[in-house]
Amino acid sequence: MFTLQLDAVVPMLCVTLGALAAMAGEAISAKGQRMPVGWFGIVGLTGAAVSSVILWNPMPDAFREDFGVIVADNFGLFVTLILTAVGALTVMFSSQVIHRDNLPAGEYYALVLFSIVGMIMMATATDLLVIFVALEILSLAVYVLTGIRRDNLAGTEAAFKYFLLGAISSAFFLYGIAFTYGVTGSTRLSAVSSFLSAQSMSTNPMVLIAVGLLLVGFAFKISAVPFHMWTPDAYEGAPAIVTGFMSTGVKAAAFAAFARVFLSSFEPFREPTQAHLGWAPVVATIAAATMILGTVVGVAQTNLKRMLAYSSIAHGGYLLVGLVAAGQVGKAAILFYLLAYSVTNLAAFGVIALLGARDRANDTLRDYAGLWHSSPGLAALMTVCLLSLGGLPPTAGFIGKWYIFQAAVGAGYTWLAIIGVLTSVVSVFFYLRVVVMMYMAERDGAPAPQRVTGVGMAVLTLAIAAIFYLGVLPTPVLNFASQSIATIF
Repeated sequence: MFTLQLDAVVPMLCVTLGALAAMAGEAISAKGQRMPVGWFGIVGLTGAAVSSVILWNPMPDAFREDFGVIVADNFGLFVTLILTAVGALTVMFSSQVIHRDNLPAGEYYALVLFSIVGMIMMATATDLLVIFVALEILSLAVYVLTGIRRDNLAGTEAAFKYFLLGAISSAFFLYGIAFTYGVTGSTRLSAVSSFLSAQSMSTNPMVLIAVGLLLVGFAFKISAVPFHMWTPDAYEGAPAIVTGFMSTGVKAAAFAAFARVFLSSFEPFREPTQAHLGWAPVVATIAAATMILGTVVGVAQTNLKRMLAYSSIAHGGYLLVGLVAAGQVGKAAILFYLLAYSVTNLAAFGVIALLGARDRANDTLRDYAGLWHSSPGLAALMTVCLLSLGGLPPTAGFIGKWYIFQAAVGAGYTWLAIIGVLTSVVSVFFYLRVVVMMYMAERDGAPAPQRVTGVGMAVLTLAIAAIFYLGVLPTPVLNFASQSIATIF
Protein backbone atom coordinates (compact mmCIF):
# COMPACT_ATOMS: atom_id res chain seq x y z
CA MET A 1 0.00 0.00 0.00
CA PHE A 2 2.90 2.38 0.79
CA THR A 3 6.27 0.71 1.32
CA LEU A 4 7.27 -2.50 3.08
CA GLN A 5 8.21 -0.52 6.19
CA LEU A 6 5.11 1.71 6.28
CA ASP A 7 2.59 -1.03 5.50
CA ALA A 8 3.14 -2.56 8.93
CA VAL A 9 1.89 0.55 10.76
CA VAL A 10 -1.32 0.94 8.73
CA PRO A 11 -3.50 -1.07 11.19
CA MET A 12 -2.18 1.01 14.11
CA LEU A 13 -2.71 4.20 12.12
CA CYS A 14 -6.36 3.31 11.49
CA VAL A 15 -7.03 2.71 15.19
CA THR A 16 -5.15 5.88 16.15
CA LEU A 17 -7.26 7.97 13.78
CA GLY A 18 -10.38 6.40 15.27
CA ALA A 19 -9.22 7.38 18.76
CA LEU A 20 -8.46 10.96 17.70
CA ALA A 21 -11.85 11.20 15.98
CA ALA A 22 -13.58 9.99 19.16
CA MET A 23 -11.80 12.65 21.20
CA ALA A 24 -12.62 15.36 18.68
CA GLY A 25 -16.25 14.26 18.44
CA GLU A 26 -16.67 14.49 22.19
CA ALA A 27 -15.04 17.93 22.21
CA ILE A 28 -17.26 19.47 19.54
CA SER A 29 -20.55 17.89 20.64
CA ALA A 30 -23.12 20.31 21.99
CA LYS A 31 -23.38 20.69 25.74
CA GLY A 32 -25.84 18.23 27.21
CA GLN A 33 -25.88 16.09 24.06
CA ARG A 34 -24.10 12.81 23.51
CA MET A 35 -22.50 12.20 20.15
CA PRO A 36 -22.20 8.47 19.34
CA VAL A 37 -18.40 8.68 19.23
CA GLY A 38 -18.07 4.93 19.66
CA TRP A 39 -18.76 4.53 15.95
CA PHE A 40 -15.47 6.29 15.20
CA GLY A 41 -13.80 3.46 17.06
CA ILE A 42 -15.73 0.86 15.06
CA VAL A 43 -14.62 2.53 11.82
CA GLY A 44 -10.98 2.62 12.95
CA LEU A 45 -11.02 -1.02 14.08
CA THR A 46 -12.69 -2.07 10.83
CA GLY A 47 -9.98 -0.27 8.89
CA ALA A 48 -7.32 -2.08 10.92
CA ALA A 49 -8.96 -5.45 10.28
CA VAL A 50 -9.35 -4.81 6.55
CA SER A 51 -5.76 -3.61 6.18
CA SER A 52 -4.55 -6.70 8.08
CA VAL A 53 -6.39 -8.95 5.64
CA ILE A 54 -4.92 -7.04 2.69
CA LEU A 55 -1.42 -7.35 4.14
CA TRP A 56 -1.85 -11.09 4.80
CA ASN A 57 1.05 -12.59 2.89
CA PRO A 58 4.17 -14.40 4.12
CA MET A 59 7.28 -12.24 4.07
CA PRO A 60 10.08 -13.36 1.76
CA ASP A 61 12.83 -14.75 3.98
CA ALA A 62 15.47 -12.97 1.95
CA PHE A 63 14.05 -9.56 2.85
CA ARG A 64 13.05 -10.26 6.44
CA GLU A 65 16.14 -8.56 7.87
CA ASP A 66 15.45 -5.38 5.87
CA PHE A 67 12.12 -4.72 7.57
CA GLY A 68 11.80 -2.19 10.34
CA VAL A 69 11.10 -2.73 14.02
CA ILE A 70 7.38 -3.14 13.25
CA VAL A 71 6.74 -6.10 10.95
CA ALA A 72 3.55 -7.06 9.14
CA ASP A 73 4.16 -10.80 9.26
CA ASN A 74 1.26 -13.23 9.43
CA PHE A 75 1.81 -13.85 13.13
CA GLY A 76 1.41 -10.19 14.01
CA LEU A 77 -1.52 -9.81 11.61
CA PHE A 78 -3.36 -12.79 13.12
CA VAL A 79 -3.02 -11.30 16.60
CA THR A 80 -4.04 -7.91 15.20
CA LEU A 81 -7.26 -9.48 13.92
CA ILE A 82 -7.90 -10.94 17.38
CA LEU A 83 -7.29 -7.54 18.96
CA THR A 84 -9.58 -5.73 16.53
CA ALA A 85 -12.32 -8.26 17.34
CA VAL A 86 -11.77 -7.68 21.07
CA GLY A 87 -11.86 -3.92 20.53
CA ALA A 88 -15.03 -4.03 18.44
CA LEU A 89 -16.85 -6.21 20.97
CA THR A 90 -15.70 -3.93 23.80
CA VAL A 91 -16.89 -0.78 22.04
CA MET A 92 -20.29 -2.26 21.24
CA PHE A 93 -20.79 -3.63 24.75
CA SER A 94 -19.76 -0.25 26.19
CA SER A 95 -22.49 1.88 24.60
CA GLN A 96 -25.10 0.91 27.19
CA VAL A 97 -22.60 0.97 30.08
CA ILE A 98 -21.30 4.48 29.30
CA HIS A 99 -24.79 5.97 29.17
CA ARG A 100 -25.87 4.16 32.35
CA ASP A 101 -22.79 5.02 34.42
CA ASN A 102 -22.39 8.54 32.99
CA LEU A 103 -18.80 7.94 31.89
CA PRO A 104 -16.97 10.43 29.63
CA ALA A 105 -17.51 8.74 26.28
CA GLY A 106 -14.72 10.45 24.34
CA GLU A 107 -12.15 9.77 27.03
CA TYR A 108 -13.29 6.18 27.49
CA TYR A 109 -13.25 5.22 23.81
CA ALA A 110 -9.96 7.04 23.20
CA LEU A 111 -8.30 5.12 26.04
CA VAL A 112 -9.64 1.80 24.76
CA LEU A 113 -8.43 2.53 21.23
CA PHE A 114 -5.02 3.86 22.27
CA SER A 115 -4.48 0.77 24.39
CA ILE A 116 -5.31 -1.36 21.33
CA VAL A 117 -2.68 0.60 19.40
CA GLY A 118 -0.16 -0.41 22.06
CA MET A 119 -1.35 -4.02 21.88
CA ILE A 120 -0.98 -4.17 18.10
CA MET A 121 2.47 -2.59 18.35
CA MET A 122 3.44 -5.15 20.98
CA ALA A 123 2.30 -8.03 18.75
CA THR A 124 4.11 -6.77 15.64
CA ALA A 125 7.32 -5.38 17.18
CA THR A 126 10.64 -7.10 16.47
CA ASP A 127 12.76 -5.01 18.82
CA LEU A 128 12.80 -5.36 22.60
CA LEU A 129 12.79 -1.61 23.17
CA VAL A 130 9.78 -1.16 20.89
CA ILE A 131 8.01 -3.97 22.75
CA PHE A 132 8.69 -2.07 25.97
CA VAL A 133 7.30 1.18 24.53
CA ALA A 134 4.20 -0.68 23.33
CA LEU A 135 3.83 -2.27 26.76
CA GLU A 136 3.84 1.15 28.40
CA ILE A 137 1.36 2.60 25.90
CA LEU A 138 -1.20 -0.11 26.55
CA SER A 139 -0.51 -0.22 30.30
CA LEU A 140 -0.96 3.50 30.94
CA ALA A 141 -4.29 3.48 29.10
CA VAL A 142 -5.51 0.41 30.99
CA TYR A 143 -4.46 1.90 34.36
CA VAL A 144 -6.71 4.90 33.69
CA LEU A 145 -9.56 2.71 32.43
CA THR A 146 -9.40 0.68 35.63
CA GLY A 147 -10.13 3.77 37.72
CA ILE A 148 -12.30 5.65 35.23
CA ARG A 149 -15.19 5.74 37.71
CA ARG A 150 -13.61 8.47 39.79
CA ASP A 151 -16.29 8.37 42.49
CA ASN A 152 -15.75 4.64 43.06
CA LEU A 153 -13.22 3.96 45.84
CA ALA A 154 -12.75 0.30 44.89
CA GLY A 155 -11.91 1.26 41.31
CA THR A 156 -9.44 3.93 42.44
CA GLU A 157 -7.73 1.48 44.80
CA ALA A 158 -7.56 -1.18 42.07
CA ALA A 159 -6.04 1.29 39.59
CA PHE A 160 -3.44 2.42 42.13
CA LYS A 161 -2.40 -1.17 42.95
CA TYR A 162 -2.27 -2.06 39.29
CA PHE A 163 -0.14 1.00 38.52
CA LEU A 164 2.40 0.36 41.29
CA LEU A 165 2.86 -3.33 40.54
CA GLY A 166 2.89 -2.62 36.81
CA ALA A 167 5.70 -0.11 37.29
CA ILE A 168 7.75 -2.72 39.15
CA SER A 169 7.19 -5.32 36.44
CA SER A 170 8.16 -2.77 33.77
CA ALA A 171 11.44 -2.21 35.62
CA PHE A 172 12.14 -5.95 35.54
CA PHE A 173 11.41 -6.04 31.83
CA LEU A 174 13.64 -3.04 31.12
CA TYR A 175 16.52 -4.55 33.07
CA GLY A 176 16.05 -7.73 31.03
CA ILE A 177 16.42 -5.67 27.87
CA ALA A 178 19.56 -4.05 29.29
CA PHE A 179 21.16 -7.41 30.06
CA THR A 180 20.22 -8.72 26.62
CA TYR A 181 21.85 -5.71 24.98
CA GLY A 182 24.92 -6.11 27.19
CA VAL A 183 25.42 -9.69 25.99
CA THR A 184 24.43 -9.45 22.32
CA GLY A 185 25.02 -5.78 21.51
CA SER A 186 21.54 -5.39 20.03
CA THR A 187 17.88 -5.28 20.99
CA ARG A 188 16.65 -6.49 17.57
CA LEU A 189 15.15 -9.95 17.99
CA SER A 190 16.74 -11.25 14.78
CA ALA A 191 20.21 -10.07 15.87
CA VAL A 192 19.75 -11.55 19.35
CA SER A 193 18.68 -14.88 17.85
CA SER A 194 21.65 -14.97 15.46
CA PHE A 195 24.12 -14.12 18.22
CA LEU A 196 22.82 -16.71 20.67
CA SER A 197 22.65 -19.40 18.02
CA ALA A 198 26.25 -18.81 16.95
CA GLN A 199 27.87 -18.38 20.35
CA SER A 200 28.37 -20.77 23.22
CA MET A 201 27.04 -19.00 26.28
CA SER A 202 27.96 -21.63 28.85
CA THR A 203 30.31 -19.27 30.70
CA ASN A 204 28.11 -16.17 30.54
CA PRO A 205 25.32 -16.19 33.15
CA MET A 206 24.04 -12.81 31.97
CA VAL A 207 21.94 -14.53 29.30
CA LEU A 208 20.08 -16.50 31.95
CA ILE A 209 19.64 -13.31 34.00
CA ALA A 210 18.21 -11.57 30.94
CA VAL A 211 15.83 -14.46 30.29
CA GLY A 212 14.70 -14.46 33.92
CA LEU A 213 14.04 -10.70 34.02
CA LEU A 214 12.12 -10.75 30.74
CA LEU A 215 10.13 -13.72 32.00
CA VAL A 216 9.07 -11.76 35.09
CA GLY A 217 7.88 -8.86 32.96
CA PHE A 218 5.80 -11.08 30.70
CA ALA A 219 4.50 -13.22 33.57
CA PHE A 220 3.08 -10.14 35.28
CA LYS A 221 1.09 -9.12 32.20
CA ILE A 222 -0.37 -12.59 31.70
CA SER A 223 -1.19 -12.97 35.44
CA ALA A 224 1.05 -15.99 35.94
CA VAL A 225 1.86 -17.25 39.45
CA PRO A 226 3.53 -15.80 41.50
CA PHE A 227 3.01 -12.48 39.71
CA HIS A 228 -0.79 -12.65 39.76
CA MET A 229 -1.48 -10.73 42.97
CA TRP A 230 -2.82 -7.65 41.19
CA THR A 231 -5.40 -9.52 39.13
CA PRO A 232 -8.35 -10.19 41.52
CA ASP A 233 -8.41 -6.64 42.96
CA ALA A 234 -8.01 -4.95 39.57
CA TYR A 235 -10.67 -7.13 37.96
CA GLU A 236 -13.13 -6.55 40.81
CA GLY A 237 -12.58 -2.80 41.08
CA ALA A 238 -12.70 -1.94 37.38
CA PRO A 239 -15.99 -1.66 35.46
CA ALA A 240 -17.02 -5.10 34.21
CA ILE A 241 -16.53 -4.29 30.54
CA VAL A 242 -13.05 -2.88 31.27
CA THR A 243 -12.27 -6.06 33.18
CA GLY A 244 -13.26 -8.12 30.16
CA PHE A 245 -11.11 -5.94 27.93
CA MET A 246 -8.11 -6.26 30.27
CA SER A 247 -8.45 -10.02 30.61
CA THR A 248 -8.49 -10.57 26.85
CA GLY A 249 -6.69 -7.82 24.96
CA VAL A 250 -3.77 -7.40 27.36
CA LYS A 251 -3.30 -11.15 27.63
CA ALA A 252 -3.39 -11.62 23.85
CA ALA A 253 -0.81 -8.89 23.23
CA ALA A 254 1.46 -10.09 26.04
CA PHE A 255 1.38 -13.69 24.86
CA ALA A 256 2.09 -12.62 21.29
CA ALA A 257 5.23 -10.77 22.39
CA PHE A 258 6.11 -13.60 24.80
CA ALA A 259 5.95 -16.17 21.98
CA ARG A 260 7.88 -13.97 19.54
CA VAL A 261 10.71 -13.31 22.01
CA PHE A 262 11.06 -16.74 23.60
CA LEU A 263 10.26 -18.99 20.63
CA SER A 264 12.51 -17.04 18.32
CA SER A 265 15.32 -15.09 20.00
CA PHE A 266 15.79 -17.31 23.07
CA GLU A 267 14.94 -20.61 21.39
CA PRO A 268 18.56 -21.86 21.85
CA PHE A 269 17.99 -21.74 25.62
CA ARG A 270 14.61 -23.49 25.56
CA GLU A 271 15.73 -26.91 26.80
CA PRO A 272 18.42 -27.48 29.49
CA THR A 273 21.82 -28.80 28.45
CA GLN A 274 25.07 -29.59 30.24
CA ALA A 275 26.25 -26.07 29.46
CA HIS A 276 23.25 -24.10 30.69
CA LEU A 277 19.78 -24.23 32.18
CA GLY A 278 16.71 -23.94 29.97
CA TRP A 279 13.67 -21.72 30.30
CA ALA A 280 11.15 -24.41 29.29
CA PRO A 281 11.22 -26.30 32.65
CA VAL A 282 10.86 -22.99 34.51
CA VAL A 283 7.88 -21.95 32.40
CA ALA A 284 6.38 -25.43 32.80
CA THR A 285 6.60 -25.11 36.59
CA ILE A 286 5.01 -21.66 36.45
CA ALA A 287 2.27 -23.05 34.18
CA ALA A 288 1.47 -25.85 36.63
CA ALA A 289 1.36 -23.48 39.61
CA THR A 290 -0.78 -21.02 37.66
CA MET A 291 -3.33 -23.64 36.65
CA ILE A 292 -3.54 -25.07 40.17
CA LEU A 293 -3.82 -21.76 42.03
CA GLY A 294 -6.25 -20.21 39.57
CA THR A 295 -8.56 -23.21 39.81
CA VAL A 296 -8.37 -23.95 43.52
CA VAL A 297 -8.79 -20.36 44.70
CA GLY A 298 -11.47 -19.71 42.09
CA VAL A 299 -13.66 -22.39 43.64
CA ALA A 300 -13.89 -20.38 46.88
CA GLN A 301 -15.06 -17.13 45.26
CA THR A 302 -18.61 -15.79 45.56
CA ASN A 303 -18.01 -12.63 43.54
CA LEU A 304 -18.34 -13.46 39.85
CA LYS A 305 -15.69 -10.96 38.74
CA ARG A 306 -13.15 -12.35 41.20
CA MET A 307 -14.07 -15.88 40.15
CA LEU A 308 -13.46 -14.99 36.51
CA ALA A 309 -10.22 -13.28 37.55
CA TYR A 310 -8.90 -16.54 38.96
CA SER A 311 -10.32 -18.29 35.90
CA SER A 312 -8.25 -15.89 33.79
CA ILE A 313 -5.17 -16.82 35.81
CA ALA A 314 -5.83 -20.52 35.18
CA HIS A 315 -6.30 -19.93 31.46
CA GLY A 316 -2.98 -18.11 31.42
CA GLY A 317 -1.51 -21.37 32.72
CA TYR A 318 -3.07 -23.31 29.85
CA LEU A 319 -1.53 -20.88 27.37
CA LEU A 320 1.86 -21.32 29.02
CA VAL A 321 1.49 -25.07 28.46
CA GLY A 322 1.21 -24.35 24.73
CA LEU A 323 4.30 -22.15 24.92
CA VAL A 324 6.31 -24.93 26.58
CA ALA A 325 5.05 -27.61 24.20
CA ALA A 326 5.89 -25.50 21.17
CA GLY A 327 5.74 -28.20 18.51
CA GLN A 328 3.85 -27.55 15.30
CA VAL A 329 0.53 -28.31 17.00
CA GLY A 330 1.42 -26.36 20.13
CA LYS A 331 2.40 -23.23 18.24
CA ALA A 332 -0.90 -23.10 16.36
CA ALA A 333 -2.82 -23.99 19.51
CA ILE A 334 -1.49 -20.87 21.27
CA LEU A 335 -3.10 -18.54 18.73
CA PHE A 336 -6.29 -20.59 18.47
CA TYR A 337 -6.66 -20.62 22.24
CA LEU A 338 -6.07 -16.87 22.40
CA LEU A 339 -8.91 -16.31 19.94
CA ALA A 340 -11.29 -18.75 21.63
CA TYR A 341 -10.55 -17.45 25.12
CA SER A 342 -10.81 -13.79 24.08
CA VAL A 343 -14.25 -14.16 22.52
CA THR A 344 -15.58 -16.33 25.35
CA ASN A 345 -14.28 -14.33 28.28
CA LEU A 346 -15.23 -10.97 26.80
CA ALA A 347 -18.77 -12.25 26.18
CA ALA A 348 -19.02 -13.45 29.80
CA PHE A 349 -17.91 -10.08 31.14
CA GLY A 350 -20.24 -8.44 28.64
CA VAL A 351 -23.20 -10.19 30.29
CA ILE A 352 -22.02 -8.99 33.72
CA ALA A 353 -21.60 -5.43 32.44
CA LEU A 354 -25.00 -5.33 30.74
CA LEU A 355 -26.80 -6.72 33.80
CA GLY A 356 -25.22 -4.19 36.16
CA ALA A 357 -26.79 -0.97 37.39
CA ARG A 358 -25.23 2.38 38.25
CA ASP A 359 -25.72 1.84 41.98
CA ARG A 360 -25.42 -1.96 41.95
CA ALA A 361 -22.83 -4.04 40.13
CA ASN A 362 -24.87 -7.29 40.15
CA ASP A 363 -21.66 -9.31 40.18
CA THR A 364 -22.15 -11.65 43.14
CA LEU A 365 -23.27 -15.23 42.75
CA ARG A 366 -26.65 -14.57 44.39
CA ASP A 367 -27.37 -11.78 41.91
CA TYR A 368 -27.72 -14.44 39.22
CA ALA A 369 -30.27 -16.51 41.11
CA GLY A 370 -33.32 -17.14 38.93
CA LEU A 371 -31.91 -15.26 35.94
CA TRP A 372 -33.51 -17.83 33.66
CA HIS A 373 -36.97 -16.68 34.73
CA SER A 374 -36.36 -12.95 34.30
CA SER A 375 -33.92 -12.96 31.33
CA PRO A 376 -33.87 -16.40 29.66
CA GLY A 377 -31.87 -15.15 26.69
CA LEU A 378 -29.05 -13.75 28.82
CA ALA A 379 -29.03 -16.87 31.01
CA ALA A 380 -28.63 -19.08 27.93
CA LEU A 381 -25.84 -16.91 26.51
CA MET A 382 -24.01 -16.84 29.84
CA THR A 383 -24.33 -20.62 30.11
CA VAL A 384 -22.59 -21.10 26.77
CA CYS A 385 -19.75 -18.80 27.85
CA LEU A 386 -19.26 -20.66 31.12
CA LEU A 387 -19.32 -24.07 29.43
CA SER A 388 -16.71 -22.88 26.94
CA LEU A 389 -14.49 -21.55 29.73
CA GLY A 390 -14.85 -24.95 31.41
CA GLY A 391 -13.76 -26.70 28.22
CA LEU A 392 -16.93 -28.64 27.46
CA PRO A 393 -17.83 -29.67 23.89
CA PRO A 394 -18.95 -28.50 21.38
CA THR A 395 -17.51 -25.11 22.31
CA ALA A 396 -14.29 -23.33 21.35
CA GLY A 397 -12.86 -23.82 24.83
CA PHE A 398 -12.94 -27.61 24.44
CA ILE A 399 -11.08 -27.57 21.11
CA GLY A 400 -8.51 -25.10 22.45
CA LYS A 401 -7.71 -27.21 25.49
CA TRP A 402 -7.68 -30.40 23.43
CA TYR A 403 -4.94 -29.11 21.14
CA ILE A 404 -2.96 -27.57 24.01
CA PHE A 405 -2.92 -30.82 25.99
CA GLN A 406 -2.27 -32.91 22.87
CA ALA A 407 0.77 -30.75 22.13
CA ALA A 408 2.01 -31.14 25.72
CA VAL A 409 1.82 -34.95 25.51
CA GLY A 410 3.55 -34.92 22.13
CA ALA A 411 6.38 -32.79 23.51
CA GLY A 412 6.96 -35.09 26.48
CA TYR A 413 5.18 -32.94 29.10
CA THR A 414 2.57 -35.56 29.95
CA TRP A 415 2.58 -34.55 33.62
CA LEU A 416 1.72 -30.99 32.63
CA ALA A 417 -1.16 -32.20 30.46
CA ILE A 418 -2.48 -34.31 33.36
CA ILE A 419 -2.43 -31.27 35.66
CA GLY A 420 -4.23 -29.28 32.98
CA VAL A 421 -6.95 -31.89 32.58
CA LEU A 422 -7.46 -32.23 36.34
CA THR A 423 -7.67 -28.49 36.89
CA SER A 424 -10.10 -28.20 33.99
CA VAL A 425 -12.34 -30.79 35.64
CA VAL A 426 -12.23 -28.90 38.93
CA SER A 427 -12.94 -25.60 37.21
CA VAL A 428 -16.16 -27.00 35.77
CA PHE A 429 -17.51 -27.01 39.33
CA PHE A 430 -17.43 -23.24 39.81
CA TYR A 431 -18.68 -22.59 36.29
CA LEU A 432 -21.63 -24.97 36.75
CA ARG A 433 -22.33 -23.41 40.13
CA VAL A 434 -23.30 -20.22 38.32
CA VAL A 435 -25.43 -22.20 35.87
CA VAL A 436 -27.25 -23.93 38.72
CA MET A 437 -27.85 -20.58 40.38
CA MET A 438 -29.34 -19.12 37.20
CA TYR A 439 -31.71 -22.02 36.52
CA MET A 440 -32.57 -23.58 39.88
CA ALA A 441 -32.42 -20.85 42.56
CA GLU A 442 -35.00 -18.25 43.56
CA ARG A 443 -34.22 -14.54 43.45
CA ASP A 444 -35.22 -13.98 47.12
CA GLY A 445 -36.82 -10.62 46.38
CA ALA A 446 -33.73 -9.18 44.70
CA PRO A 447 -34.43 -6.46 42.11
CA ALA A 448 -34.78 -7.60 38.52
CA PRO A 449 -31.70 -7.10 36.33
CA GLN A 450 -31.41 -4.21 33.93
CA ARG A 451 -32.99 -4.46 30.51
CA VAL A 452 -30.38 -5.12 27.85
CA THR A 453 -30.49 -3.11 24.62
CA GLY A 454 -30.89 -4.74 21.23
CA VAL A 455 -27.30 -3.90 20.32
CA GLY A 456 -26.02 -5.68 23.43
CA MET A 457 -28.04 -8.81 22.69
CA ALA A 458 -26.96 -8.80 19.05
CA VAL A 459 -23.27 -8.57 19.98
CA LEU A 460 -23.64 -11.34 22.56
CA THR A 461 -25.38 -13.55 20.01
CA LEU A 462 -22.56 -12.92 17.53
CA ALA A 463 -19.98 -13.90 20.15
CA ILE A 464 -21.86 -17.10 20.98
CA ALA A 465 -22.06 -17.98 17.28
CA ALA A 466 -18.27 -17.56 17.07
CA ILE A 467 -17.83 -19.85 20.11
CA PHE A 468 -19.85 -22.61 18.45
CA TYR A 469 -18.18 -22.11 15.08
CA LEU A 470 -14.70 -22.45 16.58
CA GLY A 471 -15.87 -25.49 18.54
CA VAL A 472 -17.48 -27.30 15.59
CA LEU A 473 -15.33 -26.19 12.62
CA PRO A 474 -11.91 -25.30 14.07
CA THR A 475 -9.76 -26.55 11.17
CA PRO A 476 -9.76 -23.41 8.98
CA VAL A 477 -8.79 -21.18 11.91
CA LEU A 478 -6.16 -23.67 13.08
CA ASN A 479 -4.65 -23.71 9.59
CA PHE A 480 -4.48 -19.91 9.56
CA ALA A 481 -2.92 -19.97 13.03
CA SER A 482 -0.33 -22.53 11.95
CA GLN A 483 0.59 -20.50 8.86
CA SER A 484 0.85 -17.29 10.84
CA ILE A 485 3.01 -18.44 13.74
CA ALA A 486 5.41 -20.14 11.31
CA THR A 487 6.48 -16.68 10.07
CA ILE A 488 8.33 -15.82 13.32
CA PHE A 489 10.87 -18.64 12.96
